[in-house]
Amino acid sequence: MSRTVFITGTDTGVGKSHVACALLRAARAAGIDAVGYKPVASGCEQTPDGWRNADALALQSAGAFEPYECINPVALPEAIAPHLAARAQGLRIDTQQLGAGHAALAARHELVIVEGAGGWRVPLNDEQELADWVSAQRWPVLLVVGLRLGCINHALLSAESIAARAPLLGWIGNALPPLQQNWQDNLDSLRQRMPAACLGTFAPGSMATMPILQAVLDALRRP
Repeated sequence: MSRTVFITGTDTGVGKSHVACALLRAARAAGIDAVGYKPVASGCEQTPDGWRNADALALQSAGAFEPYECINPVALPEAIAPHLAARAQGLRIDTQQLGAGHAALAARHELVIVEGAGGWRVPLNDEQELADWVSAQRWPVLLVVGLRLGCINHALLSAESIAARAPLLGWIGNALPPLQQNWQDNLDSLRQRMPAACLGTFAPGSMATMPILQAVLDALRRP
């Protein structure tokens, strides 16, 4: 049976793709047939093959091979919130399309790592947020916390919202450049306050991905 993990972040640019790709590579090194899925991507560039997003391309490269359109079914040019980027193209993001894309990947692979767009509550259209769609699937959610000024508030608010609507699998701290002098103090404060376990940290001198993958897999096995 295929398993799915949804990766969200405290904000845009906090390292969701970095974490997702690291987990995909670790999973495949461990013999797990894992694939990445970026259902919606805004900020795409026109290529001879069509619109392409850098994060989705990274997922495609890190996981089991699938055609780009299977990895990223909704590719939007403007680097703005998905509902606004879609509106600019005269489109409406349809969650049934997103669900069908996931189902096709889940039928072919053991583990699907789904990367969100922006933060947890980013709108998809005038009625639905990404959080609504993920909550309806009951997927376990992994929160990436960008360790920088303001991260404690962002992380606690995000975790509270996720835990109220979906299984919060855990969180990962990602130390962002320029490295904050007291980033470790922020990490320690979050360990004390977050409602779920810290499954690992991406920081200078600490890039051991396999233990993080194992922690994710162990958490998935728990009822």
